[in-house]
Amino acid sequence: MAVPSNPQSTDRPNLPQDLQPLKAPTSKARVFMRILVMLIGAGLVSVALEVFLVNNNIIDGGITGISIMLSHLFHLPLGIFLTVLNIPFLFLGYKQIGKTFAFSTLAAVLVMSVGTALLAPVKPITFDPLLAAIFGGVILGAGVGLVIRAGGSTDGSEIVAILINKKTPFSVGEIIMFINFFILTSAGFVFGWNNAMYSLIAYFIAFKVIDITNEGIDQSKSVWIISDKYKDIGDALTQRLGRGVTYLEGEGAYSGDSKKVIFVVITRLEEAKLKAIVGDWDPDAFLAVGNIHDVKGGRFKKKDIH
Repeated sequence: MAVPSNPQSTDRPNLPQDLQPLKAPTSKARVFMRILVMLIGAGLVSVALEVFLVNNNIIDGGITGISIMLSHLFHLPLGIFLTVLNIPFLFLGYKQIGKTFAFSTLAAVLVMSVGTALLAPVKPITFDPLLAAIFGGVILGAGVGLVIRAGGSTDGSEIVAILINKKTPFSVGEIIMFINFFILTSAGFVFGWNNAMYSLIAYFIAFKVIDITNEGIDQSKSVWIISDKYKDIGDALTQRLGRGVTYLEGEGAYSGDSKKVIFVVITRLEEAKLKAIVGDWDPDAFLAVGNIHDVKGGRFKKKDIH
């Protein structure tokens, strides 16, 4: 291909304003908040590990759990194993998943490694393994959840699960559970079976807190309602729940009849009230409720239930 002799010939042509290519909006504030959330999350993971779990011989799942066991066996700082063991998986993540995810995970792992090194001399808050498992699991789950919300991960095993998921019928969650079953079982041989069971408690608590951190306690739900009294039900939902509703056009596959479908997004706390409203107007109405992981835009806001 010939190189243009005029450097300006490589510039974009002078198109009308409405035909100029659109650039995706970037927000420095959004990027800063994402980094801040990730740093806070990774910091919380470090606190959970060094202040609660490690000194009580309680492990987490994944690469973190393996790192805790190796640190105990070889008497080396935990941060060394967190970094070294995660690097190969981060390379896989970079190649197969994307550089943003890989670099975000690398940043989280490095913060965790440095954080555990700084917190290693700190005296544990409790030596009661049950309390350590409970509070360590809560803080660990909150930290991991924040990192995930920021677009990263804290453990290379999640990258492995994502890659295996692409070639097998198993979900990412099922693969992670399978991997962690063997890791948590191994803790029984290293720390004893009591500590392995405490580790299972901590892991379960962390797992649930991750969901709460990502979805919120006041989880959103999507609702589809099919009823001949759609207008009355829609008005009641608007007046009594303060929710905006959308009417969709539907058609019965068997009867071919035209139907109106009500679509509305509510919070978990409003579900019972919604069902009562629908039941008052049409006990035979078709009602489907599903969980939503995230809601943005529109007029969705938390409302008082009347």
